[in-house]
Amino acid sequence: GAGVSAERMGAVAVIAILTAANIRGLQTGRIVQNLFTSAKVASLLFIVIVCLLIAPNRGALALNFGNAAAFLGETPLIGLAGFGAAMVGGLFSADAWASVTFTASELRNPKRDLPRSLAIGAGLVVFLYILTNAAYLAQLPLLGDPAASDIFGRGISAAYSDRVASAALQMVWGKWGAALTAALVMVSTFGCVNGLILSGARVLRAMALDGVFFARAGALNHASVPAAALLMQAGWAVVLALSGSYGDLLDYVIFAQLIFYAITVLAVFVLRARWPGRERPYRALGYPYLPAAYIGCAIVLTIDLLIVRTKSSGFGLLIVLSGVPAYLLRKRNRAARYAAPIGRRET
Repeated sequence: GAGVSAERMGAVAVIAILTAANIRGLQTGRIVQNLFTSAKVASLLFIVIVCLLIAPNRGALALNFGNAAAFLGETPLIGLAGFGAAMVGGLFSADAWASVTFTASELRNPKRDLPRSLAIGAGLVVFLYILTNAAYLAQLPLLGDPAASDIFGRGISAAYSDRVASAALQMVWGKWGAALTAALVMVSTFGCVNGLILSGARVLRAMALDGVFFARAGALNHASVPAAALLMQAGWAVVLALSGSYGDLLDYVIFAQLIFYAITVLAVFVLRARWPGRERPYRALGYPYLPAAYIGCAIVLTIDLLIVRTKSSGFGLLIVLSGVPAYLLRKRNRAARYAAPIGRRET
């Protein structure tokens, strides 16, 4: 539930520090992002090398890869439902694939650089994610017992506080592995939060310029960054940080993202039907089959989340729907303002 704790106040501090850094200018935000992203990639490669290559656990390898049926759970249906819910973490890891497009107006050559960034970024994340999960499976059994007294017995499914990375490194180095994991997670968190802060404010600015958000969010400061949008975003992020657990917030975000990503991809079909002669700045590979498959998968996952995690996903749906009346109200006010006589319009 909502409240104040040491962990949540730490999250608030991180939001404040990184927002202040991004207000100083895009260059500062870029330096912070590159620094922590490089450190995060190095941390993941370290985990992979240690857990998968240097010191794999033979017992975990035998349990995980000696019986493929263990990955499906008790029945195929339960296994597939659980797989869909488990995709929340994976989807969040790759969620920033679209965030790079939010800074398109500030790139020198977006037509060339954006497709490269999307392909390289998404490809690298998927590659690292697969390797990291293989490293976990090389140290811990996939299915564990919540009542077990040791780390190995609890496995991945029942790891303490869902801290699988910590459990995996503890299998290698004991208590020192847990301390090392905490440091690596802090590095990863800084990089993730900075990327979301940097890109999210650009969305608010674009909405403001389109007249569907507060006009102040569209203003740039002396460093040519949307400072007001950054502060608004920070305020809402603090409210969310104090309102619930990380797992609940993750469900809210991913459920909403799946809906909007499906709508975004659907827009490709709509725009090509409405304006077939327009110049296309990028190629939609596999069109129309690949985009259609993406939309189908997103719909299946949203339904699965509503069934498996009804409370948190339902709350995420309410958050999304709450924006509809606000959007319609601002749209009506904007139309009324421009329909008024010239002498009575707001300046």
